[in-house]
Amino acid sequence: MMKFLSRIVFWISGWSLNIGWPKDLKKAVLIAIPHTSNWDILYARAAFFLMDIPVRFTIKKEVMVGPLGWMIKGLGGIAIDRKRIPGGRKQTYTEAMVNMLKDADELVIMVTPEGTRSFAPRWKSGFYHIALGADVPIVIGYLDYKKKEAGIGPVIYPNGKMDEQIEEMKTFGRKVTGKYPEKGIR
Repeated sequence: MMKFLSRIVFWISGWSLNIGWPKDLKKAVLIAIPHTSNWDILYARAAFFLMDIPVRFTIKKEVMVGPLGWMIKGLGGIAIDRKRIPGGRKQTYTEAMVNMLKDADELVIMVTPEGTRSFAPRWKSGFYHIALGADVPIVIGYLDYKKKEAGIGPVIYPNGKMDEQIEEMKTFGRKVTGKYPEKGIR
């Protein structure tokens, strides 16, 4: 049903796909760039349904209750449980996502590194630490509003040189036009 609805969204809006998901890749952190509008979730979610990529996004477990929780789960939401770990402290979101990836046979978690729909001169680095800690690649997913194209960009394997690799990802992102370009990657 979701794939059918996604086809309708893409057909009505005139969007196309650039499918480049690496064959046999079962686990990854997928960064969605640039993130400049609330519309991004509609096109990104539709694109991933059409590409048969089982992308998930994280949300606090407290939100995942009742009808709203069922709807969020149907769209790919997974609850983050910041349970207590040895030592008595709660695990961080990063630690929780690393553990989710390590424990899963197949899991692709989508993150927006900008952390906001406004211009962000510095990306939040949690996505990088998640990928490095779980030993999974970072895949770039993008929405280009100028071309009306949703697609998959480069695959980055974290090597510990975070600033250098994030700049590589931003370089790719600068070629992509967000809905509001002034809020995108500069």
